[in-house]
Amino acid sequence: MENRFILPADTDFKLGEALQAFSDLVATLDQEGTILEVRSNDPSLQEASTVLLNKRLHEIIPSPRANALACELLATPSIEKSTSFEFSLFASGNLRWFEARLLPVRPSQFILTAREITKYKRAEVQYQQQLQRLSALRSIDLAIASGLDLDLLLSMLLDQVTTLMQVDAAAILLYERESNLLKFASGKGFRTNVLQHTRLKIGEGYSGRVALERKMIHIPNLAKHGTGFDRSPLFSNEDFVTYYGVPLIAKGRVLGVLEIFHRSRLQPDAEWLDFLNIIAGQAAIAIDSASMFKELQKSNIELSMAYNDTIEGWSRTLDLRDRETKGHTRRVTDLTVRLATLLGVNDSELLHIRRGAILHDIGKVAIPDHIIFKPGPLTPEEWEIMRQHPKIAVDLLSPINYLAPALEIPHYHHEKWDGSGYPEQLAGESIPFSARLFALADVFDALTSDRPYRRAWSKYDAIEYIKKQAGKHFDPRIVPEFLKLIHENGR
Repeated sequence: MENRFILPADTDFKLGEALQAFSDLVATLDQEGTILEVRSNDPSLQEASTVLLNKRLHEIIPSPRANALACELLATPSIEKSTSFEFSLFASGNLRWFEARLLPVRPSQFILTAREITKYKRAEVQYQQQLQRLSALRSIDLAIASGLDLDLLLSMLLDQVTTLMQVDAAAILLYERESNLLKFASGKGFRTNVLQHTRLKIGEGYSGRVALERKMIHIPNLAKHGTGFDRSPLFSNEDFVTYYGVPLIAKGRVLGVLEIFHRSRLQPDAEWLDFLNIIAGQAAIAIDSASMFKELQKSNIELSMAYNDTIEGWSRTLDLRDRETKGHTRRVTDLTVRLATLLGVNDSELLHIRRGAILHDIGKVAIPDHIIFKPGPLTPEEWEIMRQHPKIAVDLLSPINYLAPALEIPHYHHEKWDGSGYPEQLAGESIPFSARLFALADVFDALTSDRPYRRAWSKYDAIEYIKKQAGKHFDPRIVPEFLKLIHENGR
């Protein structure tokens, strides 16, 4: 019998045009939408024809809207109306896509014409996958650039791996150079905590081999090749079949291993494997960036500690020189920092205030001993020399860049609110805030400490003096807060 489709005699000429345009499959349907007959001139579509036969139309149309339009056409057929849609089916072991049109030819008969669009659909799917993968890589780039926490970054990266690569589970092991071990860092898609305690030597297990050989390892059937995970009794509960391990390499160093697990066989194409290598490269960059940032933070902390130790050393040098004021620097520093905290100064500013307080009298290293240790009042000439120590402090410290924000206290702690202080005779708010804070702590501690030329004042007398000097020596708005601090701390 000749393999051709005979049109009814009264079929409209437009139907003939449609059949010429959609000639891969032609089917007839009854008014219920059941496919009664399917014909094709393409031998490769014979199995597809068999699959379609006797199916109802709603069984092959995936789109709800297209299905609704088709049902509407079946319910109210009109020779002027038709509906188009796409459908897919498995034939010859492959998913095949068709672009179809449904046309009424009689009140109880319909014709479906379809053209195969599998290669175009595959190209569209590949294009969408590429867009998704590019978008994912862009997101990872932005996350790396933002300095996102490494744990969050790895979790996000594994989300992208499992979603875009359509695999069941993935994990990242990080190489710890000190112990020479690969350790579990992050995982996604596991039923158990099978890998969370992983500690592998380089060369041990699949991931150890990946790190040692610095190349991808693929195990298509874990049951056949041996799991390599015998150390974990829970691994069999995961039912994994396929394994991929990819080294994470940046700047020539192995930083870890990306592991992929799937519970069935994988048949990846070249693009899938390329993306796996690309995302492994991104993971390596993320780990390297996070490590560099961590090392930088560590270096900054160590450097800051070294700075602080140096400053403390300078302060101890002054204390050793003048044993009569030993402990003064520590006390006024603590009191100034507490006052600044009470007034809401942020942590970064507190650091500079603390450093400035420690170094407030550093300029006295250049003042002669006979003036520093004179048991009685200074002469006008000696006072002139003594008043130079704030400027000497600036000369000593200004070449040190990191101390620039801390110079306000050494420079201006002897200025007074009414403008009668030194060295610049600043007044009111023109005196830096930190210097105004420090002046209160400095004077209070000096009054309540023994000096060569007088005995220490009582706390009561010192407080009364501070009150009287509000608006003269001291900022009148800060004095009440300072006195509150003194009372609260029993100082």
